[in-house]
Amino acid sequence: METAKKMTLFGLVWPIMIELFLQFMIGTADTLMVSRISDDAVAVVGISNQFFQAVIMLFVLISSGAGIVISQKLGASKEEEARKVASMAFTLTLGLGVVVSLLLYFGVDLFVYFLHVPASLYEMTRQYIQIVGSGTIVMAAVLTLSTIIRSTGNTKGTMLVAIGMNIIHIIGNYVFIFGALGLPKWGLFGVSLSTVGSRVIALVVLFYIFRKTFTTLITWSDLRVFHKGLLKEVAKVGLPMAISSASWTLSQVVLFSMVATMGAEQLTARTYLNTMESFSFLAGWSFAMAVQIQVAHLFGAGQMEKAYRSLYKALFWGEVVVVANTLLLFLLGKHIVGAFTENNQIISIVVGVMAMNLILQPLKMWNMPLNNALNAVGDTKFVMYVSIGVMWIFAVGGTYVFGLKFGWLLHGVYVAMICDEAIRGFLVQRRWMARKKLPKAAVSTSAMTSHF
Repeated sequence: METAKKMTLFGLVWPIMIELFLQFMIGTADTLMVSRISDDAVAVVGISNQFFQAVIMLFVLISSGAGIVISQKLGASKEEEARKVASMAFTLTLGLGVVVSLLLYFGVDLFVYFLHVPASLYEMTRQYIQIVGSGTIVMAAVLTLSTIIRSTGNTKGTMLVAIGMNIIHIIGNYVFIFGALGLPKWGLFGVSLSTVGSRVIALVVLFYIFRKTFTTLITWSDLRVFHKGLLKEVAKVGLPMAISSASWTLSQVVLFSMVATMGAEQLTARTYLNTMESFSFLAGWSFAMAVQIQVAHLFGAGQMEKAYRSLYKALFWGEVVVVANTLLLFLLGKHIVGAFTENNQIISIVVGVMAMNLILQPLKMWNMPLNNALNAVGDTKFVMYVSIGVMWIFAVGGTYVFGLKFGWLLHGVYVAMICDEAIRGFLVQRRWMARKKLPKAAVSTSAMTSHF
């Protein structure tokens, strides 16, 4: 690996952006194909994927914490320590992944019960969660390896793997949904098999790249070595991030559960909106991901002022892209959702909520790079406190009040989310501008930190 690899913002951004956009397009095609089974199938995939996002956040402690520490170590020219962190992270992921996969396979009925899905969707949801959930070990390993590789500055490699994985998934969907190549039409069961199978292939390729990521090849014996000091560093950074991310995804599961009580049409509309909204912020999210890698690397190198300024460059360009994408989505929204369903009630719900995204998505973009930059310099506890407190009070509590008690349904959900994003954005912006209580860089001295 070239340790002198440039960590420029746009050098990191463009492969991530291409990866996310192509994933979105393939994901949209995935949703469109599932909609050919039924609107109920779309709702099942939507609420199940929200559940899986909550599950995968258990691994954020490992992947995100390790990713930041690796970037900091490389910035500090401590490649061997970065290599050890990467090896430990992968081993821990596999161990935890086995446990979670077994829990989801044998305890599927309990998890489906807590999701409060409508009775008509219960059996389909159970089958989908049991099959895809048993492959959590693969999903978690792909996440961790992608994060590790990307944190070294190799965003091109993960881009190519992600593209290949999603193409294979779409081909698998086509074969299993429509019974191509003489195979039976397996419907949602086939979609779940396609999902797990494509991730297995991606895991094999990512592991090959992972072994050659550092100057010294990672061997099987490296995966059995643990360094308590480095593990403590990862946990110190990753634990608050894991709690914060788990809180967010759990709140989304609760939101989906509340939406599910509003009726199948509201739940399906929310699923379609989730897919469409991805177009609004995924390019901006690529800036947020890139700035986390860049800030962590600069912070590790002791370049404090440059790390501080890099956030605003990412924030500016991210907002430009998000506003443009959200406006385009607003103008074309009715035609887009019409491609997914002919249910006029669902179309009416989606179109009615779409205008609120002109406020919501720029607020999301305000939060993303600020949160990532604070995490990159180790100020993860502050982000955790803000995320948990504001999210549950305003996003979850607001959804209950506006959506259910006031009867505003999805409109009430979006009012609550706008309040949540606005308040959190204000608080993390103040924190970054104040530049207070930020920890020392990996190789910094007290003199260096005085420049931040």
